[in-house]
Amino acid sequence: MKQIPLAIGPEPAPRFDNFVAGANAAALQHMQTLAMPAAPVYLWGPPGSGKTHLARALAAQCQGRGRVVAWFDAAAPLPWELPPAAALAVIDRCEGLDAGAQHAAFGLFVEAATQGVQIVAAGRLPPVDLALRDDLRTRLAWGHVFAVEPLSEAQTRAVLRREADHRGIFLSDEVMRHLLTHFDRDLSHLMHLLDRLDRFALARARPVTVPLLRQMLVEEGEGAANEPTACPAQGR
Repeated sequence: MKQIPLAIGPEPAPRFDNFVAGANAAALQHMQTLAMPAAPVYLWGPPGSGKTHLARALAAQCQGRGRVVAWFDAAAPLPWELPPAAALAVIDRCEGLDAGAQHAAFGLFVEAATQGVQIVAAGRLPPVDLALRDDLRTRLAWGHVFAVEPLSEAQTRAVLRREADHRGIFLSDEVMRHLLTHFDRDLSHLMHLLDRLDRFALARARPVTVPLLRQMLVEEGEGAANEPTACPAQGR
């Protein structure tokens, strides 16, 4: 007989106080203390490194102070327009901007400069390596550029251990090793997986083990055989 687990809320919204800085203390401090409007900020790094977390944390801070934020993603439909009284405009996934979105992004830079709107952009590559029009690459590189580095394996282990303890989960070394060698080390992905595993274990009144994790994947239609293998250098 299955137990009914207690409801678990959604993952915490990205904030500065729940960002694990690792080697990114300078980027975190700059974003936390940004006196807007200031020079544009460009954050770059691999998927899961935390660049979008930092941008969303700044957006949340602005909205908490009653300021208007505009968020533009590479896949967002055109046209892109700044809302009235905008204080911050974020352009995410810059590596995916097509020709139309590049034109729109350049227009945002021009409009933001005349209206005193802060620009923050993020992408997987540094500005010089982006396959974008020259004038947009120049704008992205003009201000403060930060390389956002993934957490090390030891740091990722420490965060997972802390979060498991917070949830009252005993995370054995075997389970920890399996999580870090068979799944993407994007920290948000691992936290989501940990929440799912917690729910699954509670519903079955069983401890968290590798066989239970595999059972969860099979029952939820993913299958243990389809677990992606993480690259040793990849992290948050």
